[in-house]
Amino acid sequence: MRLLIAGWQGQIARGLVEAAPACADVKACAVGRAALDICEARSIERALSQIEPSIVINSAAYTAVDKAETDEERAFALNRDGARLLAEAAARRGIPIIHISTDYVFDGRKAAPYVEDDPPAPVTVFGRSKLEGETSVRAANPKHVILRTAWVYSPSGRNFVKTMLEQAGVRDRVRVVDDQRGSPTYAPHLVAAILEVARQLSGRKEGPWGVYHAAGTGTTTWRGFAEEVFRHSAPLGGPSAEVEPIASADYPTPAARPANSQLDSAKLERTFGLRLPAWQQGVAECVERLVRG
Repeated sequence: MRLLIAGWQGQIARGLVEAAPACADVKACAVGRAALDICEARSIERALSQIEPSIVINSAAYTAVDKAETDEERAFALNRDGARLLAEAAARRGIPIIHISTDYVFDGRKAAPYVEDDPPAPVTVFGRSKLEGETSVRAANPKHVILRTAWVYSPSGRNFVKTMLEQAGVRDRVRVVDDQRGSPTYAPHLVAAILEVARQLSGRKEGPWGVYHAAGTGTTTWRGFAEEVFRHSAPLGGPSAEVEPIASADYPTPAARPANSQLDSAKLERTFGLRLPAWQQGVAECVERLVRG
């Protein structure tokens, strides 16, 4: 199975490249913008011709949530228009596409975890651009699986776990929002699910196409997330700090964060037999890698 992974610097793309060598049946080619610009049709065609993938995975995205509020044109160019061009090119060759999306397509006002059929209502530029990207991918390529995820973190890149450890290294007390709830997702766990979905789709003319949620099992707040990070870091001799709970209003950001980012991933389990591990397990694995190097 040959995978063309659009995007290179992101946590998911890096995780796919890291995991692929251990899979005898997978050859993963992650291509950055220098070799594959998903906003340029000719660049896409060149990459598809050279790699001849059996599955395309689009993890390329404009993910600077706050910056997107004043950089709307670029956010939509990458998250909507680039996603459409990539899906169209794959469709012309009969290649399925796995497209990574986000909980930000919802407004966060629902009390319970979101399911795939809940009506989207994004309140940020980033969320709107990702929702229009989903719509474009569905329209462009009937062979699509859209995976919405949330609160992704890993040993690489910029993410909440690394930020908490860095802050604990220089202060005894950190202030963390406690009125936003979500499903923390460890990138290597998500990557394992993506690879299994790709295996089940590869070579199939008919497939369980559509939208699926894929997030860590269980939920917590950012405060609970931070406390779990320190709970695992301290015994390893890593940074630890006291966590002071604060409200979202005490930590204003240019783009509003959803109060509820919980994703119900039961459909993924019913269809593909996949259930991501508990979010606490991901934290334990990530912290150990970061603290022990």
